[in-house]
Amino acid sequence: MSWAKWLPLRADLQKLSPYGAPQVRATATLNTNENPYPPSPQLQSAITDAVQETVGTLNRYPDRDATQLRAALAGYINEASKTHLTANNLWAANGSNEIIQSLFLAFGGQSAVGFIPSYSMHPLIAKVAGTSWINGGRNLDFTFNLDMAIAQINLHKPVLTFITTPNNPTGDSIALSDIEVLAKTVGLHGGLLIVDEAYAEFSSQESAVTLIDAHPHLMLIRTMSKAFAFAGARVGYLIADPLVIDSMMLVRLPYHLSAITQAIAVVALDHRTELLNNVKTLIQAREGLVKALNTLGLTTLPSEANFILFTGFSATSPELWGQLLEKGILIRDVGLSSYLRVTVGTEAENKAFIKALTELL
Repeated sequence: MSWAKWLPLRADLQKLSPYGAPQVRATATLNTNENPYPPSPQLQSAITDAVQETVGTLNRYPDRDATQLRAALAGYINEASKTHLTANNLWAANGSNEIIQSLFLAFGGQSAVGFIPSYSMHPLIAKVAGTSWINGGRNLDFTFNLDMAIAQINLHKPVLTFITTPNNPTGDSIALSDIEVLAKTVGLHGGLLIVDEAYAEFSSQESAVTLIDAHPHLMLIRTMSKAFAFAGARVGYLIADPLVIDSMMLVRLPYHLSAITQAIAVVALDHRTELLNNVKTLIQAREGLVKALNTLGLTTLPSEANFILFTGFSATSPELWGQLLEKGILIRDVGLSSYLRVTVGTEAENKAFIKALTELL
């Protein structure tokens, strides 16, 4: 877009476009990797009770350290990965994007590398934060290439190295042994390895959280938006060595996480068994959706997330995206030629998507 001459917007920002997916009405909204299952009536009631308890204290600032929430998050990770974390290993924020921004504010300013295609907010936030971003690249089929990654790290010696596993938009995971090799490589140059695990609960791979004790320069970004169906609440968290967590306190905004957000996030964590059962349902639905797409003659990339990247259609990506939208199906054009990405939805949404796609192919 063009900017008014009187507006002194930074020159390096003037050519950028804001991040965001189209927000349009659709019968099936399968474009933003949300969990399609809303909180159960029981969980809704528990959240309502927590809000009611909190509203009487809204004249006071929230716990700026989110102590109870961080302890609850540590308990969840310990249960899932058999670790021994404490609240001092956790920091919570308004979605994982605030975590990313804070990491750049604390450690950026020089260079960062990531392996594209991957989460597009990594390079965008780097640019906004004044950090030089280096595209490390992947194989031609978009799979992660460990040797290529090591070569890029040794060449550029970045302060920050980002990997995403399972990767968005491709859905593939990076083996824990490869992550450990990357951690050792990054450590040789005095850098930090940031592992973005936004979709970890959908993956069969062991979390890299088990590597933090041996590699304190490795840290994880997680979110409650996906597996916990909490996208509207905006809760992300960082798992790291306590010294990294202390660094976040230097760059955070005062009282950045509201009292209501903290209270309802603790409730969601208390109901994690119920919520993670929905994850199992979505994993099964993902496999069914892959089979349906393959039956249509389309090629799907292996996915351990709650979405599928597919190709093999004759129309261009924007054309097929628009044709599906005309039928009430909203998926995502991620900017990769001849590929589209679909989020795994409810059974009805998945059937509607396959039906519309069948009619168009």
